[in-house]
Amino acid sequence: MRIYNLGSINIDHVYHLPALPRRGETLPALSYSQGLGGKGANQSVAAARAGAQVIHLGAMGTGDDWVPRRLAAAGVDISAIARLPDIATGHAVILVDAGGENSIILHGGANRALPPGLARRPDFAAGDILLMQNETSLQAETAAAARAAGARVIYSAAPFNIAALREVLPHVSILAVNEVEARDTFAAFGQDLPVEGLLVTRGAEGAEFRDLRSGPTWRQPAFRVQPVDTTGAGDCFTGWFAAGLSRGQDIPTALRHAAAAAALQVTRQGAGDAMPNRAEVLAFLKAHG
Repeated sequence: MRIYNLGSINIDHVYHLPALPRRGETLPALSYSQGLGGKGANQSVAAARAGAQVIHLGAMGTGDDWVPRRLAAAGVDISAIARLPDIATGHAVILVDAGGENSIILHGGANRALPPGLARRPDFAAGDILLMQNETSLQAETAAAARAAGARVIYSAAPFNIAALREVLPHVSILAVNEVEARDTFAAFGQDLPVEGLLVTRGAEGAEFRDLRSGPTWRQPAFRVQPVDTTGAGDCFTGWFAAGLSRGQDIPTALRHAAAAAALQVTRQGAGDAMPNRAEVLAFLKAHG
């Protein structure tokens, strides 16, 4: 089964500073790094490294050729990534102080200017999975096309926005949220959500999956590790969880593998570039019983 991902592609520009600048202040950076980011690209890399067949649906500017090369090197099919002239590739400027606090400027760029034909391009089939996040345009149209073809839609409701969630929710199979987003979702829509399942990630407390059709809930504790960088951990978990479902894993197994992958990912610097592969996750699970 294939995983399509209507997802953002960002370039992360990370500047480490002794302190975050105050209004009107100019500070020299202690270091600078550039990496692959965006919730969509992160999830595509995670799912591909988990062994899934992943086709990324998205857009970039006409430069930054290292980005699609890096996605392809991770095993992602990049044939459906549109290259748009006169529009910048999505990017984030991330300022990090000595204590780890950060300030982020995010520019959606090409992620918010997807060509309309992109929603009609996928050849969705029953059993396929469509991953989505709230960082692109064409969300409701693509989700509706996927569900009409019998595919499952897994929607990460982040960055959280009630209006965007309301538009796409009728087409969602599994809603993926963190604890805060879950509370906001219940406050807006009530406890009886019109989806098959709810995936709630809880950071260091692990995750749970609620089957909203037949009732059971499965809980997965987080593996205890010493984190280095938690950026992209939720994307890692969701990508690995989707990959597990695409391989026919049951929910508890998919949750356990996703938790192991996220535990490995947070011990490394970066987001998309830090996603572990299947062999690494299986070795981690063996070492942890």
